Amino acid sequence: MQKISLFLLPLFLVACSSQEKIIIESPVESIVDGKPENNTVDIAAIPDAVPQYEPWSASVNPESYQVLGKTYHVLPSNIGFKQQGIASWYGTKFHQKKTATGETYDMYAMTAAHKTLPIPSYVRVTNLQNQRQVIVRVNDRGPFHEQRIIDLSYAVAVKLGLDKVGTGFVEVVAVQSGEQVGNTNPATVRQVYMQIGAFGSAENAIKLQQQVADLRLTTSRIVTSKLAGTTFYKVQVGPISSVVEADTASKKLQSIGISQVQFVTD
Repeated sequence: MQKISLFLLPLFLVACSSQEKIIIESPVESIVDGKPENNTVDIAAIPDAVPQYEPWSASVNPESYQVLGKTYHVLPSNIGFKQQGIASWYGTKFHQKKTATGETYDMYAMTAAHKTLPIPSYVRVTNLQNQRQVIVRVNDRGPFHEQRIIDLSYAVAVKLGLDKVGTGFVEVVAVQSGEQVGNTNPATVRQVYMQIGAFGSAENAIKLQQQVADLRLTTSRIVTSKLAGTTFYKVQVGPISSVVEADTASKKLQSIGISQVQFVTD
C-alpha cells in the first residue's frame, strides 16, 4: 500500500532531442499509507467509472520519465492493452492531494494509478482470486514497486476485496468510450503463474527449469505455443497461491539473474 507520489517530488523537465523526459529525484519524505479509521461512506453504492473520450496531454504523458533512477516509457495508446499481475492500493496519506494529472485524489473515487498507461485511461480490473470486477479511471502514476502493476483507490480495493489483504492478483484490460463494459462473468477462478522465460529451444527452457528446481521454489512447467510458425517454450513457475509467495519467489529468482517476470493465468 505504499506509494511514492509525484506531487511530493521535485520535477525537472529535460529536453532530449525531440523527446521530453521527466526526471524525478529522490522522495522528500517516507509515506506510510492506510485506510480511514472511521469510514461512513457506503462504498458498495459508489458506481463504476464510465469510459468517455478524454484528450491526452503531452505534459502529463511524456514519452518517458524517471523515478528513483528507473526509466518508464508511457505507451502511445491504450487500445488492446491487457496485463496481469499484482495490485496494491493507496488511501489516507494521499487523500485530497494532487495526482499526476493535477486532479485531487479522492480515495472514495473509482480511480487508479499506472506506470505506463496514457492518462486518463479507463480499465476493467478483475480480482483473479474472487472474479470481482470494476471499471476505474486511471489518473495517476505508480505504483513504483518492481512487482506491482496498478495502485487502486481505497474504494476500488474494497469493491475488489483487496482492502484487508493489501495486495492481490488482478487482470487489467483497457476499455474505450462506447464499449460494452458490463461484467464479463468469468466462469471459474483462474490459477496464476509467473512466466520467467520464453525460448525457441526446448533445451534452453529445460536448463532454466532445472535452475528453478535448484532454488527449491514451487513447481514449474514448460508450456509451448506457436507464433508465425515458430514454437516457443515458456517456463512458468506455479501455480502461485498468494502475493507473499510471489514476492518470495521473485527474490529467489533475482539470485539467478531473473528480475523481470510476467504473470499469466490458466
